Amino acid sequence: MKPVLRFPKSELRFFTDRYQYPVQETTVLGLRETVAKRGWLTKDDLRTVAQWKAPRSAGHIEGNSEEYVKEITAFALRAATERARIEILTNLDGVRWPTASVILHFFHKEPYPIMDFRALWSVSLEVPAQYSFAYWWSYVEF
Repeated sequence: MKPVLRFPKSELRFFTDRYQYPVQETTVLGLRETVAKRGWLTKDDLRTVAQWKAPRSAGHIEGNSEEYVKEITAFALRAATERARIEILTNLDGVRWPTASVILHFFHKEPYPIMDFRALWSVSLEVPAQYSFAYWWSYVEF
């Protein structure tokens, strides 16, 4: 299925102007500069992202060591290929495609959209039973 916006593009400003950033989102935004300088996320950074994106499953990130989080996120943020950037992040415990998309959105130098059920709905896509690179890349390109 190809993404199609459910409302006229001219209405985007209406919706973006109504959005209010919750406190936890501003906390994630506050990490951007530090992560950019460092080049990787710490386990605390990942915990903050996971709590914002998926609070019910955020505890699963505790299975990752500090060094593993650093190594995986450093690789993702410097990887040359799109597939490597997103898929390596899903090797972290507690990080699936939607949370990986958040990491790229906030911390990669390239612009990436956040993927969640509301965003997918807005572009007429169903949440897949199994995410794939092809599905994610179609969404990113849209």
